[in-house]
Amino acid sequence: MRGGDERLAAGRDALRRHAWREAFEQFRAADSAGPLSPKDLELLAQAAEWIGRRDVSIAARERAHAGYLERGNPRRAGFLALLLTHDHFAKGQGSLATGWLRRAERLLEPERDSVEYGHLLRARGLIAKDPDEALAHARAAHDIATRSGDRDLAALELQEQGRLLVAKGEAAEGLALLEEAVVAAVSGELSTLTTGIIYCIAIEVCRRLADYRRAGEWTDAAQRWCERKGVLGFPGACRVYRAGILRLRGAWADAAREAALACEEMRPYRVSVTAEAFYELGEVRLRLGDLTGAEEAFRQAHELGRNPQPGLALLRLAEGEVEAARSAIRSALADDPHDRLGRAQLLPAQVEIAIAADEPEAARAAADELEAIAGVYRTPALEAAAACARGLVHLTTGDDAEARRSLRAGWRIWQQLEAPYEAARARTWLAAALRAGGDAETASLELQAARASFERLGAPLDVAHVVEMLAGEAPARAAGPEPGRAETRTFMFTDIVRSTQLIEAIGDEAWADLVRWHDQTLRALFGAHGGEEVDHAGDGFFVAFPTAG
Repeated sequence: MRGGDERLAAGRDALRRHAWREAFEQFRAADSAGPLSPKDLELLAQAAEWIGRRDVSIAARERAHAGYLERGNPRRAGFLALLLTHDHFAKGQGSLATGWLRRAERLLEPERDSVEYGHLLRARGLIAKDPDEALAHARAAHDIATRSGDRDLAALELQEQGRLLVAKGEAAEGLALLEEAVVAAVSGELSTLTTGIIYCIAIEVCRRLADYRRAGEWTDAAQRWCERKGVLGFPGACRVYRAGILRLRGAWADAAREAALACEEMRPYRVSVTAEAFYELGEVRLRLGDLTGAEEAFRQAHELGRNPQPGLALLRLAEGEVEAARSAIRSALADDPHDRLGRAQLLPAQVEIAIAADEPEAARAAADELEAIAGVYRTPALEAAAACARGLVHLTTGDDAEARRSLRAGWRIWQQLEAPYEAARARTWLAAALRAGGDAETASLELQAARASFERLGAPLDVAHVVEMLAGEAPARAAGPEPGRAETRTFMFTDIVRSTQLIEAIGDEAWADLVRWHDQTLRALFGAHGGEEVDHAGDGFFVAFPTAG
């Protein structure tokens, strides 16, 4: 028994030092020596959670819940039931989560003045479908926390009010509350679990709001906090958010690495975040021209419950499958007609796809809606997306002057946000508007600048598109060789030598990764130098170039 007591003391000390794995091992050893008390089982669950052992954490919380009931402590037993509700929701086990929530309600309903009842109100607010009902729960829980002096619950419910106000369109008021909650987390006055929750929710709200400046600042702060505390779980979630910021900034290799790491870190921990990581990986691969890898990532995101749009619809558009893209984006928009921020992520794709499908009215309606949403939330990225969407509609309907004005405005905002890919795409559209207005020289300058950006980023599909647009400046050349004159082309064939032996040496999985990198790298080079991919079979390419140089 003495050995068990020493292990417990060592485990508690390790927790104070945030040495999570050491604490986990000490508590497990103490539990083997003799059953832990409910309080120590909570500590074991906490240590297990921070090293990604959710299975052990759930089992320990279930035992702690039973122990508190045996000791006649319904308030603490109810609180553990709420933690188990969250655990099972995170694992995608909705029925089990609902059962634990019902038990928490039965235990805590008579305890309406307690902090634990405040946490019950928080849980009710998180699952409420009506935002006003959710806001009422958040305010009531915050009142209880304030009266009780519970800083953790007060900060959580302050942030929840901010999140709900942003969702309702009251962005300025909501962000002010979010910032106040984040300050409490940064200052170190909250528990580790509460701090992690506040960081994650604050960053996610800003990402949905397309407020990339705040999202970037808070992502960096959260990453530093994760590294300082040495925790798992939240680092995985932070990696997803960081990957999105890196993608926007054009650091695609880093973004892909962060997203891939998040996929691995979060698999045993949170299904929803793993799904988001796969979606982010798909977005990066799509920009890199790896259509096969992008489709696989979007498929895995979908399997885990994440709508793969707009990425998958844009992938279909890149493949020339316009009708498939049109159906996919329309279905996604029909799924949730009331989530304005969610729709704002889909509407730019709807504009592009509707134009490709020769549906100008659908494109105009999507641009109108996006403009209205941007007018409510007024973040620069939403305003840039709306300006570009409006410019594309004007370009399609022949209003070249308005198209130039809108597209130039969108390009400038993307430039200010240091979003090179979005800025380069805006330049290609601006070039089309300039050319339509008769200013071929300025259009050529814009295209050359866009091509340089795409080449730096490694965006082969976009490079190829710009090359085609540049070729369109010379009508005779675009129409083919002049009658009676030969056209010279340079052909290149590539192959990986001894690929069979290499597969045997490294295995199928590593080979698939190697070929994906190989194809992505070569396609970026082909696009950067005006190459036209004629055929691709196995690990070999047949590519045509206009000149040997």
